[in-house]
Amino acid sequence: KNQIYMSPFSGISFLGQITKLSSTVTNLLPRSVPFYVGNLDSVFEKHQKWQTLLPRVTPFYAVKCNNNLAVLRTLSALGTGFDCASKREIEMVMSIGVTPDKIIYAHTTKPQSHIRYACAQGVDMMTFDNKEELLKITRGHPNAKLLLRIAVDDSKSQVKLSTKFGATLGTVGSLLKRAHELDLDVKGVSFHVGSLCTDSVAYRWAIEEAHHVFEQARLIGFHLDLLDIGGGFSGHGLEMVLNSKALDEFFPADSGVRVIAEPGRYFVDSAFTLALNVFARKKVWNILMSADGNGLDTMIMYYVTDGLHGAFGINKLHPDMKPFVLQHRAQIPVCYLGPTCDSADRIMDVWMPELNIGDWILVDNFGAYTIPLPTDFNGFEKPTIYLVVTPQIWKMLNFKVIVWMLSERERERDSF
Repeated sequence: KNQIYMSPFSGISFLGQITKLSSTVTNLLPRSVPFYVGNLDSVFEKHQKWQTLLPRVTPFYAVKCNNNLAVLRTLSALGTGFDCASKREIEMVMSIGVTPDKIIYAHTTKPQSHIRYACAQGVDMMTFDNKEELLKITRGHPNAKLLLRIAVDDSKSQVKLSTKFGATLGTVGSLLKRAHELDLDVKGVSFHVGSLCTDSVAYRWAIEEAHHVFEQARLIGFHLDLLDIGGGFSGHGLEMVLNSKALDEFFPADSGVRVIAEPGRYFVDSAFTLALNVFARKKVWNILMSADGNGLDTMIMYYVTDGLHGAFGINKLHPDMKPFVLQHRAQIPVCYLGPTCDSADRIMDVWMPELNIGDWILVDNFGAYTIPLPTDFNGFEKPTIYLVVTPQIWKMLNFKVIVWMLSERERERDSF
């Protein structure tokens, strides 16, 4: 469920008013329920930054990253496209009025029924990286507009993808020839340098390799006019693309090639903060986190209202994650554990101020690959989402978001 608030604050400045937020929230739900604060102003500001730094590149938001309807509607109102990885994600974005030409089915291995569904809905853009997928596309969507995903060097990224997705450059020629034999329409090339890339040279290498594939395709008889530079952009990811200077060198503005990307975390990571409540604690002996590294020390184990079966299910995507608290006390070794009966439901070991049962813990920059993850394991409640937006951005987003509020309220009413 979503609830939206008009607020004069935004981002961290709003979270600075945490006492006001806490007094509002504690009147609305028990402390046993974790909650997010989502800042739609942040999503808007990220879009403005994108338009300024990469005006040539059209963003297709990665729905898998955060499928909150308010986020999807906000980005739709701003004119972005959408990167979908399944039939359900296509259904979701089309249900809010997104047209098929604004969708790329960006999964290289798709169930046959999902390919047929995309065809029936008019979703033509999709990716592939193997010959078997070409045969499935021939049977399910012979008029698809295809992008060949290539495997690129992702060694500069914290989360690597090329071991699972992408065709190696050595197989590109045979794949393009097979697509030509099957009379399929290959329109472009896609790649992904991995998530949280740390070096602009990765983009340069990938864009240069994509250019080579364009040349190979031309010799086989294809006229490619679409380049997809993937996603995984961190806070400085756009600057890395710019610093590589490869787009202007290999695909200049007058080349006739349309450039798109699949950002996810870029738009939503900093827009959401998760609030957890401490519902139990116990003190234990601990040797690994002793102050001097020798002998025993005590550690406090805090049991909180979300864990690995919820928002923390893919911790590798948040390498710099560290919760913070409002108390200013001496730091001690602590361990945060999720609420379930799973003994592996251990979030992290860290030095933090001592907390009491009932205290709140905040995890900032936590909007990417968290909200879609919660399971029903042990029956614990999933986080409630509270959305905030300033009046200025509310007016800019205009009537579409107001309609969303009404439809969401009607849906919640009808569910009781």
